[in-house]
Amino acid sequence: TPTNRKQNPRQRIRTHQNKNMPELGWIELLLIMVLVLVVLGPNKLPEVARSLGLWVGRLRRIYNNFKLELDREVGMDDVRRQLHNEQIMSEMKALENETKTILSDTQANLADTANIADEPQKEKSDAASPDFNKETKAGQTRNG
Repeated sequence: TPTNRKQNPRQRIRTHQNKNMPELGWIELLLIMVLVLVVLGPNKLPEVARSLGLWVGRLRRIYNNFKLELDREVGMDDVRRQLHNEQIMSEMKALENETKTILSDTQANLADTANIADEPQKEKSDAASPDFNKETKAGQTRNG
């Protein structure tokens, strides 16, 4: 329906109701009350109304208890899900720490390996250095 058209409040309310439910207005409710009064009579009407009120109260309590229990279960599912997520996060944090430790150990081992690999080359370069050669030549001339 276009929004610029004016509707009376009763029609607006009816458009938001469920289409499968019958619509009862004040006239229909008054007609039902008159029929109940005629069928039951003025003597039985208070007793039936009391019984009906008790049953409606029981049904409301049952519905409210069911709703409360359902809300608790949904809440417990949320709590379980949150605890599970926190457990997963702590496991991931532990794995992250373990990975960092392994990475730092590996980097240290690689640095040590690189230093060990550089030592023979350093010894060779020391042997080939001019100072070392001068000393060996001077030693050879003294001896020879």
